[in-house]
Amino acid sequence: MNRIDAAAHTRGESLFLDDMPLPSGMLYASVFSSPVMHGNIIRLQLQEARLAKGVVAVLSSKDIPGINQIGSIIQDEELLAQSKVNYIGQPVAVVVAESQRAARNAAKIILAEIEELPAVADPKEAFEKGYIIDAPRTFTLGDVDSLWQKCDLVAEGSCDTGGQEHVYLETQRARAVPLEGNNIRIYSSTQSPSAVQHHAAKVLGLSSHNVEVEVKRIGGGFGGKEDQATPWACMAALAAWITQRPVELVLQRGEDMKMTGKRHPYKSDFKMGVTKDGVILSYEVKHYQNSGAVADLSTAVLERTMFHSTNCYYIPNVRIFGVCCKTNLPPNTAFRGFGAPQGMFAIESAITKVAEKLNMPREEIQAKNLLAANNAFPYGQITEDCSIRTVWEKVETRYTLQKIRKRMLSFNKSHFETKKGIAVMPICFGISFTTTYMNQASALVYVFTDGSVSVSTGGVEMGQGLTTNITAIAAKALGINHNRIKVEATNTTRIANMSPSAASATTLLNGNALLLAVNQIIDRLKSLLAKELSISDKEKISIANEKVLCDAHDTGWTWDRLIHTAHQKRINLSAHGFFATPKIWFDKMKEKGSPFAYHVYGAAVIEVTLDCLRGVYTIDSVKIVHDLGRPLNETVDRAQIEGGLAQGLGWMALEDLRFNDKGQLLSRDLATYKVPDAYFMPDDIEIEFLANEESLPGPYGSKAVGEPPFMYGIGVFFALRDAMRAFMPGNDFDFATPLTPERVLLQLYPEYVKRISCKC
Repeated sequence: MNRIDAAAHTRGESLFLDDMPLPSGMLYASVFSSPVMHGNIIRLQLQEARLAKGVVAVLSSKDIPGINQIGSIIQDEELLAQSKVNYIGQPVAVVVAESQRAARNAAKIILAEIEELPAVADPKEAFEKGYIIDAPRTFTLGDVDSLWQKCDLVAEGSCDTGGQEHVYLETQRARAVPLEGNNIRIYSSTQSPSAVQHHAAKVLGLSSHNVEVEVKRIGGGFGGKEDQATPWACMAALAAWITQRPVELVLQRGEDMKMTGKRHPYKSDFKMGVTKDGVILSYEVKHYQNSGAVADLSTAVLERTMFHSTNCYYIPNVRIFGVCCKTNLPPNTAFRGFGAPQGMFAIESAITKVAEKLNMPREEIQAKNLLAANNAFPYGQITEDCSIRTVWEKVETRYTLQKIRKRMLSFNKSHFETKKGIAVMPICFGISFTTTYMNQASALVYVFTDGSVSVSTGGVEMGQGLTTNITAIAAKALGINHNRIKVEATNTTRIANMSPSAASATTLLNGNALLLAVNQIIDRLKSLLAKELSISDKEKISIANEKVLCDAHDTGWTWDRLIHTAHQKRINLSAHGFFATPKIWFDKMKEKGSPFAYHVYGAAVIEVTLDCLRGVYTIDSVKIVHDLGRPLNETVDRAQIEGGLAQGLGWMALEDLRFNDKGQLLSRDLATYKVPDAYFMPDDIEIEFLANEESLPGPYGSKAVGEPPFMYGIGVFFALRDAMRAFMPGNDFDFATPLTPERVLLQLYPEYVKRISCKC
């Protein structure tokens, strides 16, 4: 089955928020935000803006009828700043006008008198000053301290991972429409309809049932709309509530990049002890997360960093420390991988440091320390269905790593200015929300009398192919053609209390809820058929290709006849299914548990060619072996793997977020912020799925594919470092990302750069 929405997307027929017909009398909103990193608001001058042409209202925190608070995990985030601002771009006031131009022009003439306060942008500086969010956390396994003296080699170092802009095609936006009876409907580009509903109700002083949120689809999210779509929806709702007219709020690209958070930058210190053969005995890492000005989802992101800090390796003695550091930058937020990439980069850096000191290829040390069955993770979970060694063997067999290494050594010996590098990036990624209660979902299924089917779930289509997967699951479970299935828009009046579409768990949760709903209907239909056909055991009955079978033989009944008869016999043709992921738990007091339903494993082999005189490089090939269980749709899954890979490569090698000393974002548009394009991506991408017939909790044995492929991109950093060391053997280069051509040159020629700087 092809992607359900591919043709409509291609023809421009798919409807997004801006494509909906304009309601009568719609107004437009624009946001005035803080111009400084940190300060006390002395005076806010709104009168001139209120008198501007076309302006209907200018709203501040004083106009909020409910509670001025939208913090999701920790209640530390005001919708509109009241007395203090904590980062450039923090919303302070909302202008509502008859046109977008009038709203934007009026927002520009708002004046704020702000007493500036000292600001912090570096997470380690924030930690030293005691500016932290929540308490630091530590995971332990074994006895780290007693092992250092028993190691043949102990390597220490630090690494610095940069942030990353989400660059979703559809910027943050929302439309709110007042309804009769003190109700309001919000159309939002969000991954979390229930979060928008909850916070909008709180801000307006309403009950949740007064707020309806609908999402047909969104133009990309990547985590940037899990929590940070909420404020814009709440502002639109506030404006609509005050004016009693529909209001739309849309951020322009520059506004979006300035006012929203990114992937969390981290500074991490590591220490690794090994035998002379490269077996890892002990590992310690300290993660200092740059959380930004408020908590947002930072504590949850840090937790997943800690869960993934040993990646796919078994290390008997581990200590992982993590802390959320409060800085005066926009609050950083969820991003594909949700903290795991930062943890994985740190341990891969430590392994690289060890490999260089032992003069061994990285891949030898990686292979010696891979997880095996019944190994324990530092957080207590025991490996089940662990396929990483099978993946590695497949990589070895298919791509012959030793031959690639020899070929590169031969090339590097015969070329002075151009060097090749290789890196293998194995991954292990846990699937589930690490906050246990969030692992629940509902589905609502209606079968109409003509045999067509309506499906509602709490999942949001954001380009990941969810609609296609849900359609495929429903069609297979019902035994009918997928053309009979319609997946409805996500709406809080049909599905309540939904978890965000995130954590690579959307198909797992919503697909299983859908199966539970469908199975209720199928069970009723089988009971009816057993009576109609005089069959004693209804389990002998099945439906396939729209035909009713008994012991795999055609009974002569069709789907249409069955549904018509069921309706005539007053059989309930609708059902609600509820799924909660079983057997998962985590005790945050003990920092032990079993938080994941399962793990996804895979490995990528990345080859690069580096021009060591100019610093430019090409990614020659990426070859991936990925454990996908039993895929629902290989076309959708391949697209997810290639897209995730592109984002990971961009994070490591291109995407350079820069702020100046005053906290102003310098890379504030797509002219100054480079993202992967067709010329950057390798021509040679191979993806092989590892056949895995184990019983998995995913629908029909499928495994998640949204986030894990992102981590394959981490390998490009180490492949480039491999090429750099081929040019300058013995040099100890920094573990700092992104490794742009400029940074390659700065590291290859530090003395020359120093001399140039002195002359300037």
